[in-house]
Amino acid sequence: MATGMLINSIVEAFFMPNCAEFSEKIRTGKLDFALTKPIDTQFLISLEKVNLAMISQLLMSLALLGRSLYRIGDVPTVSQVGLYILYVTIGVMFFYSLMIATASTSVMFGRNQGLYDFWFYITVFARYPRSIYDGKSADSVEPGEAIQFLFSYIIPILLVVTIPAQIIVGRMTDWKFASVCLIVTLFGMLSARTIFHWSLNHYRSASS
Repeated sequence: MATGMLINSIVEAFFMPNCAEFSEKIRTGKLDFALTKPIDTQFLISLEKVNLAMISQLLMSLALLGRSLYRIGDVPTVSQVGLYILYVTIGVMFFYSLMIATASTSVMFGRNQGLYDFWFYITVFARYPRSIYDGKSADSVEPGEAIQFLFSYIIPILLVVTIPAQIIVGRMTDWKFASVCLIVTLFGMLSARTIFHWSLNHYRSASS
């Protein structure tokens, strides 16, 4: 729970307000102004504003994490802390890539009011471990197994929160999933950037 809160608060503090405003920039012509800046457009749009209200949730998630570790009684090693920070960062990158790719469709559709709904359902889905989707039948592919495969190997929503949580408490046993999460996230970042630039190439200036 604490890890999910931590990742969500970082994404919502730094990326959500900017991605949600992307469609408004297109509608009002403010995207024209961003395109003329001598800085990477994606970087500027993604980090233009910070939602300071989410800082309190970020601090709360860290406090909850500390309390949870204290109650468990295990002191994380330096390597565990380092890997935890790495995979929290990977989780943030994963959710950001989904968000900026979705926001980029605003160039085609004008408004993207479903971004918050999309984010809500994604974060709710990511709270649950992949083990709850284990199939019961050995003779056929259960729907749960299909969901597990899709959201573990293709879009690893089921991994980005549970992997760092397992690492920090020393219960990470299958590093195959950690590797999958890293590879898919890097591919997702590259794909999201490609979609972003594709959308800019199809953007029609408000002054045209």
